Order: sequence, then C-alpha cells, then structure tokens
Amino acid sequence: MKLFQRNQRSLFGEILDWMLTPLLLLWPVSLALTWLVAQNLANKPFDRALVYNVQALAQFIQVGPRQRARFSLPQPASELLRADDSDNVYYQVLGAHGEFLAGERELPAPPAPSPTEDDAALDEPHLRDAEFRGLPVRVAYLWVHIAGAPQPALVQVAETREKRSVLATEIIKGVMLPQFAILPLAVLLVWLALVRGIRPLSELESRIRARRPDDLSPLDDHAVPQEVAPLVGSVNDLLTRLKDSIATQKRFLADAAHQLKTPLAGLRMQAELAQREGASEDELKQSLQQIGHASVRATHTVNQLLALARAEGGSAAAAHEPCDLAQLTIEAVREAVPAALERGTDLGYEGPEPGAPHLVRLGNPLLLKEMLRNLIENALHYARTPGTGAAVVTVRLRANPPGGGLALEVEDNGPGVPPAERELVFQPFYRALGTNVDGTGLGLPIVREIAEQHGASVSLTDAHPGQQPPGARFVVRFMAPA
Repeated sequence: MKLFQRNQRSLFGEILDWMLTPLLLLWPVSLALTWLVAQNLANKPFDRALVYNVQALAQFIQVGPRQRARFSLPQPASELLRADDSDNVYYQVLGAHGEFLAGERELPAPPAPSPTEDDAALDEPHLRDAEFRGLPVRVAYLWVHIAGAPQPALVQVAETREKRSVLATEIIKGVMLPQFAILPLAVLLVWLALVRGIRPLSELESRIRARRPDDLSPLDDHAVPQEVAPLVGSVNDLLTRLKDSIATQKRFLADAAHQLKTPLAGLRMQAELAQREGASEDELKQSLQQIGHASVRATHTVNQLLALARAEGGSAAAAHEPCDLAQLTIEAVREAVPAALERGTDLGYEGPEPGAPHLVRLGNPLLLKEMLRNLIENALHYARTPGTGAAVVTVRLRANPPGGGLALEVEDNGPGVPPAERELVFQPFYRALGTNVDGTGLGLPIVREIAEQHGASVSLTDAHPGQQPPGARFVVRFMAPA
C-alpha cells in the first residue's frame, strides 16, 4: 500500500510510505484493542458490586417447614438494590423446586448446574450477559444449597449496562484523545527526521552540480553517511573509467593526426608534382605509383588505429563467445599465405587440429583474429629477407605448456629484438631503428591490448638463443579455465 502515488520513484517518498503506512494501519487496531480493554476495565468494579449484592441476598434465604426455602428481605437490605439515575437493578430468587420466591419473575434463568459440578464450584458466584425487557443486562447469580432439597436455590441480580458504557467511553476518550494530537505530531516528526536524514544526499548533489565539466576527480566518500559510501565509491570508479576513456580517446585522436599527417602530406606532394608543367609520362606514372603507395599506407594506418581503439575501448567484452583457438589460428595463417608468397617467406602452422574441447576459450573472434593477424604480419616484416637465407615464420599452438592453459607462439628467424627494447616494442608508434621496415608501430600494442582484454599475457624472447640471427618469438599465453 502506498500513500502517495508518483510518476517517478522517490526514495524519500518510499521511506515515508514504509514508515507511515504501518503507523496508520496499526492505529485502528489500537482503537479496537483499547475499546476491548476499556470494556473489561469498566466491567470489573460493577461486577464486584453485583457479586456482593447476590451474596448479600443469598444470606436471606431460610429453610422453612418440609425443607422448603423462604426468602424475606428486610427494608434496610432492600436499599442494596436501589436503582440510580443511570441503571436499573433487578433480582430474582427461586426455591429448590424452582418455585418463584421474590423479585422479577421474567428474569431469564441461567443454565442448570451440571451434576458433575462439585459443591465448591456451585458456591461461587457466576457472571453472564443477558437481555431483559429489551435491554442488555449484566447478571450475577449464585446457587444456594438447601439441606435435604434435591436442587439448590437460585439467587440472581441483574443490572443494565448504561454506567458501564459511560465508564468505557470515558476511558477510551482519556486514552484516544491524546492520540489524535500525538499522531499528527508523530507524522511531522517523521517527516522532519527524513528531511534531515537525506540532507547529505542533497549536499552531495549540490557538490556534484557545482563541479566543472572537466573535473573528473573522485568524490570525497568520507563526507557522506556510511550507507551512501558504496554508491559514492561506484561513482568514483565510474569517473576513473570515464577519465581513462577520455584519455584514450584523446591519445587516439593525437595518434591518428600524427600518423595520417605523413601519408597525406605525401599524397599532396605527389599530386602537386603530377600537376606541374612539362612533366613527362614516366614522371606522371612515378607520381601515381607514389600516390597509390601513400594511400595504401594511409588505409593501413587507419585500420590499425581503429583496431587499437576497439581493443583499448573494451567494447567487445560483452560479445565474448566460445572460440576454437586452433580454428582461428589456421584461418589467420591461410589469410596470410598470399603475403608470405609475395615476400618469399616459408609460413607454416604447427599444432593440434580444431575441434578439441580444451582448445576452446571465451573471447571475441574478431579481436582474436586481429591479434593473430598482427603477430603474423609483424613476423613477415622482420623475417630474414630473400637473398640472405630462407625466411621462415612458424605459427605454433601448444596445449598444456608449462603452467597449463594454451600458448600461441609466432616466431621468425629475423634479427630479433634486443632485451633492452623488448618492452618498448609494445608501446604505440615505437619502431626499432635500422630495420628499414615500413610500418605504423601499432601492431604489437594492438596485440597486447587484445590479449589483456582476454585475460592472456604476451612475452617476447629469442627464437633461437645463441644463434645469429637469434630471431624473435612472441608467446601469447591463455590461462586454463577456472
């Protein structure tokens, strides 16, 4: 039950509902209980008076000839039954044979005593509710033993209930009238307590609204109540991730501008050379070739930047699905075969066939294939060039390597990477000097970013330690499923 219906959910309103609704629902219950208690309290003094009267009347029953009961009420004793302005008092005395002795003949008789009742129980006065002459009455009755008589005599005293109702009403008024004043005061105090209780939320809202748009510093979680601290911690975590995302976007824009500036400048220069007067046909062809080369480089750079942005953004985390690493590796190797043939490089795959359950990992197949593609392309660039020996690139998938899990290896027989530069090659746009390899410097950073997105690690070692050239071996290690 909600006291206040709202279009938008309100924390203040819900707390107020949950506090006031039980209070207002229990109030009628309190009224009913108070009425019952008041009735019981109002009955007690008048019941005691009735019991006293019936016991007093029983003293005037005497035993006459032939064991017959007689009842004689003196004038002073009749004053006990004098009616007041509010209620009427009636009495009845019946003999041991049921004969009427005195009082009101029409007064309803109580249930006959049970034969199993003992004498002690019969000697005790009893109380009951009845109706006499169309009015509710309270009746006290007592069974009086007559020596030698087959049944006891009966004495009853009845009283109308007007004084009882008046007394009960006065008790209820005395109890409930203050509640009518206390209830609105309690509602007001609850309201004020809630306003004061949620004031820290309003202050937190004011602090957030007062912030500058570029202020992504964490909120102070010590200035809020303990119950709100987890919410502030979640907001701080969101601000941290938002800050990192904005930094990634800024870095991406700066990197894109830097990397695209060179090929675009080359395109412009070659276009201007082609448009100069007196240019021969061979010069035009050469300019067009340079323009084509620059456009290919620009396209490759844009693709690499987009792949890096996807990997750093982590947008594919929610699209993970079971991936067969053997199947993805074989597909990536097949796609790289034309480039390997063009370079005269021996490209091969060593590993298990697809389909085994232990080769399946949760991941994004597009990003994993992009990672493989960059590793193979990097190996093809740096493998030994034709004329100085056979260029060999081997892609290997090993199950249950040392440490368990899966290990994806791509190695070549090129010059390798000095130990001092092995961490630098994973930084964006870093390229080893003296290699004369045309590239963007983004392939290996993409590899590391995608690997981390899938809970894997990337390491770089010599493919052939102690030999010249030592070659390079990149190892992507996937942990065993938990």
